[in-house]
Amino acid sequence: MKSNRYAHLLLIVSSFLLLIIFFPSPLPADEDLRQGEFASCTSIMVGKLASQDGSTMTSHSCDSNSDRTWMTIVPRKTHKSGDLCPIYIDAKNTKGPSDPDRKVAGTIPQVRETYGYLNAAYPIMNEFQLAIGETTIGGRRELLSKNGIIDAPELFRLLLERARTAREAIRIADELTKAHGYNDYGESFTFADKTEVWLFEIYGPGEGKKGAVWAAQRIPDDHVSVSANASRLRRLDLEKPDWFMASDNVHALAKEKGWWNPQSGEPFEFCYAYAPTSRTSLGCRRREWRVLSLLAPGIKLDPQSENYPFSVKPEKKVTLPDILAIFRDTYEETPFDMTRTLTIVDKENRTVKSPVATPFMNGDLRDLLGINRERLICSPTCTYLQITQSREWLPDAIGGVVWIGYDLPAATPHLPFYIGIGQMPASYMVDGRREYRQDCAWWAFRTVAKLAQFRWQEMKIDIEAVWKEIEGRIFDTREKWEAEAARLWQKDPKKARAYLTRICSETAEAAVISYKKLAGDLWVKYSRSF
Repeated sequence: MKSNRYAHLLLIVSSFLLLIIFFPSPLPADEDLRQGEFASCTSIMVGKLASQDGSTMTSHSCDSNSDRTWMTIVPRKTHKSGDLCPIYIDAKNTKGPSDPDRKVAGTIPQVRETYGYLNAAYPIMNEFQLAIGETTIGGRRELLSKNGIIDAPELFRLLLERARTAREAIRIADELTKAHGYNDYGESFTFADKTEVWLFEIYGPGEGKKGAVWAAQRIPDDHVSVSANASRLRRLDLEKPDWFMASDNVHALAKEKGWWNPQSGEPFEFCYAYAPTSRTSLGCRRREWRVLSLLAPGIKLDPQSENYPFSVKPEKKVTLPDILAIFRDTYEETPFDMTRTLTIVDKENRTVKSPVATPFMNGDLRDLLGINRERLICSPTCTYLQITQSREWLPDAIGGVVWIGYDLPAATPHLPFYIGIGQMPASYMVDGRREYRQDCAWWAFRTVAKLAQFRWQEMKIDIEAVWKEIEGRIFDTREKWEAEAARLWQKDPKKARAYLTRICSETAEAAVISYKKLAGDLWVKYSRSF
């Protein structure tokens, strides 16, 4: 009877799946999203002694379901004395780098020289291998202020334009927000430069004030850490500036608002003062538990805990494929696997997962089947995933590499873009958020990811074979690329940059072509099942 019940439910599901997948239920109210309960961005940080090759890493799954998809390389620029730098409103949703409709919140003094960087919805890495990841952590609503002009994505841009190291970026963030004000929700910036990795959390200064309140903690070189839409900073030992930093008002503001009473004898804890609700969100804590447990299973963390170690030493040196595997994780073989009860009896009388059992169900489908919601590390609302590597032993143009995968991480290959390239591939510079475009790389990968949700258990095997072949070929040849680029760099850096630009473009465009073909193959193979 149980298998018949599920067979009946699955017939209903199949009837509605097309509408559910391509016309998803609306997102929750923005204020709820910002509090972290419904946000999905995850960032994993890796110290240089924790990685197998000695690189530092940070990352960001941009899980907004709304941010722009176009990416460009912004070159280094020089500016005249007295020039002003415009600060844009909602830059992460602009139509393109020359969008005539973008609005300016104000201007700030321009610096003499701005550094080149890879520009995405949230700018990623600059020419000195300084990289930034992100997760929204919300914070108390009372911290929001309309008196500032700088939001999180614009702060990303300004820091990559002006800083060479994580510590310098934190110092400049303090200076900029003091002078011009931070007007966004609480954000976690995960910085990685060539030698250090830092977690930096920032909030507004409170209604009617200009500035910000922030704190930062360094990840030990042999450790890994995670941010998953919840504040992770607790006690701050500001007498150790090599490990902790904070804004001048970090204690005073909490005391003024009644969020911390020094007379109580209770120690000051940053997350409980400024973002207490983020620590109660299971959607955040579960991802923290999963990331740390996968990298250091021996510590046996409790998935129901409220707090986890700030960082852990992984049980083995971490590789890029290890981090990719975590971002593709859907809690399989844990009690939190949303597909574990969607079973059928096959022709050989075995109980197996239904072919339409997908971990990426939206609210309509979960309600229909009576399945509890879990916020996955691998999010179906992902616009793109970035994983950065900064390597101090190589020239910056070669040592800094950003691995980018569009849309659902479990269904897409992740491709390298060296920070020394002259421009992004043509199809990556097209925004696909507002309309379907054949010349947009994002749509090639998104189409496959959405098709896969019809019969995930079967289609994921076909899709995995394609992305594994693409990634495997890259992993097998990247050392040769870098050796050739380093050889050219010694003779002529311009030729090295041109070589890297060509390699990255050819690799990316070939993957786009493969995925357009894959989409057609999936339609042919599975259309009788729809």
